[in-house]
Amino acid sequence: MNESGNLGGTLFQPNYRPRVVDSRLSTLLKAFGGVEIVGPKWCGKTWTALSQSRSADRLDDSATFAAAQTDPALVLMGEEPHLVDEWQDVPQIWDAARRHIDDNANRKGQLILTGSAIPKDSEAIHHSGTGRIARVRMWPMSLAESGDSTGAISLSGLFEGKFHPAERETSIEDIARWCCRGGWPANLGLDDEFALEIPGEYIKSVLDISVPKMNRSAGTARALMRALAVNISQAPKYTTLAADMAYGDERREPDTQTVKSYMEMLKDLYLLADLEGWEPPLRAKSRVRTKPKRYFVDPSLPAAVLGASPATLMRDTQTLGDLFETLCIRDLNVYLSSMPGAGNRITYYRDDKGLEVDAVIELSDGRWGAIEIKLSDLKVTDENANKLISFRHKICGNPLAQVREPEFMMFLTGRGNKAYRRNDGILVVPIATLGA
Repeated sequence: MNESGNLGGTLFQPNYRPRVVDSRLSTLLKAFGGVEIVGPKWCGKTWTALSQSRSADRLDDSATFAAAQTDPALVLMGEEPHLVDEWQDVPQIWDAARRHIDDNANRKGQLILTGSAIPKDSEAIHHSGTGRIARVRMWPMSLAESGDSTGAISLSGLFEGKFHPAERETSIEDIARWCCRGGWPANLGLDDEFALEIPGEYIKSVLDISVPKMNRSAGTARALMRALAVNISQAPKYTTLAADMAYGDERREPDTQTVKSYMEMLKDLYLLADLEGWEPPLRAKSRVRTKPKRYFVDPSLPAAVLGASPATLMRDTQTLGDLFETLCIRDLNVYLSSMPGAGNRITYYRDDKGLEVDAVIELSDGRWGAIEIKLSDLKVTDENANKLISFRHKICGNPLAQVREPEFMMFLTGRGNKAYRRNDGILVVPIATLGA
């Protein structure tokens, strides 16, 4: 039932490829009694947890599952840090873990929990774990983690004013491949013929296993995933999604509450991430009124739902551009996850005059940066640069608002070969040069 540490001290897997979140996990283990790693299935949570665990219990083992149901404390014993993998299958483990940490004087680094879904029976959990169990979110692999980005340009470095020109040739074909392959550790080293099968199998697994386990209809979930894929990187209303789910047949339209309920289910499975609207100062009403943009956690998921391939995307650059934006939001989230601060976040900006910025990264200490995402460096024009400059003037131009200047403004591009600083100070960075 219990896996003990190997000769190296931890359960580190020989073929483990380091992840950006490794350092953050290590830091949190020194600050809290336990750390929960959450994220979608297949993104690598277990191997990341094993790399810093000395013993483990896995709930996908039938004997371990039975023991946990009998007494959750039985799966919390082992050399520390002790991993409990997929704890959400027995929700009572959470309160038992909190008690276990308290009983050991909140000693740091006792437990690592991994979860690929919000527990269905959340009512079985009575305590939040605040102060005892920290949380870190994992995403599918970024381009830097998979080896497709050089990582020469550091996102955290940009917030420190560090930037040096870099080169990495990237084509539209590269972007199409990366969007369809996705950031799944299982496809590392695989030829496209085989790697492109994985996202489709992921969708099938969600619909055949995960959705029924949550007592929901696979057909309705499939229709919503397709509607979200059609509206990828947009801020669709529930009524828009309902109409798209019905394929134009009003008699088949689900009600708003059904759409909302299934949307929450996909979020509970960590398949979706909302990008909220940003507007300083903190209490601005527009921050609340702006509808969130909906993103899948990996571009390969909407690509698989739409039946897209690299070849078809090469002929449909509109869809490819939307998938590329999803890829960028994934990578930015990955790189941001390594930075200290619980309040760090990615948002977007849109005002009532039509001025829009694709991503605003805001750190908990108040520093921020603005990013425009472009499929090709050919779209990096003076006209588009002026939009970023206008945005900065609007946000920072009112001295009464006391909004600090951005640490950087940047075009994040797909096709391109050089990372450089324009004469107006705006950075141009190909995604294949960006890293943590």
